Amino acid sequence: MSIFHNKQHGNNRLSPKQILSDPVLFLAFGFGSGLAKKAPGTCGTLAAIPVYWLFAQTHIVIYSLLTIAVTISGVRICGWAAEKLGEHDYGGIVWDEIAGYLITMWWVPFTWKTIVLGFLLFRVFDILKPWPIKWVDQYVGGGLGIMLDDVLAGIFAGILLFFINWS
Repeated sequence: MSIFHNKQHGNNRLSPKQILSDPVLFLAFGFGSGLAKKAPGTCGTLAAIPVYWLFAQTHIVIYSLLTIAVTISGVRICGWAAEKLGEHDYGGIVWDEIAGYLITMWWVPFTWKTIVLGFLLFRVFDILKPWPIKWVDQYVGGGLGIMLDDVLAGIFAGILLFFINWS
């Protein structure tokens, strides 16, 4: 029994093999984590933790540049993935979760407490989508729309995490 879907994905019915062998889809699906049968967004956020761990080993300037690069490239990556899948904001597209988690963790120290709390806070904001996140999710299209709601969720979660960590 596998935790990954073996089904066809999106309106264009792409197989997991097609997704994993296409560099853009491989990234969009969070290195394959978006193929999870249940909670692909949560699995995508889990896949962000090793990325965060790698980025956190660098100077804050490098971390910032890498996070900005992941976020900006995500607009194209997610937009292309949606086109290839034939479906806007398909659940398996989780590059936006990776960017959102990196944003959440931007200004806090690297500790197990912040990693876990950042994960939980980001998932809460990403799932509940308080205003303006929900508005962006509903009305902004394309790769920008796929990315922007998670960027906002990351900003909100990051601000809250920053204040929790320093209080």
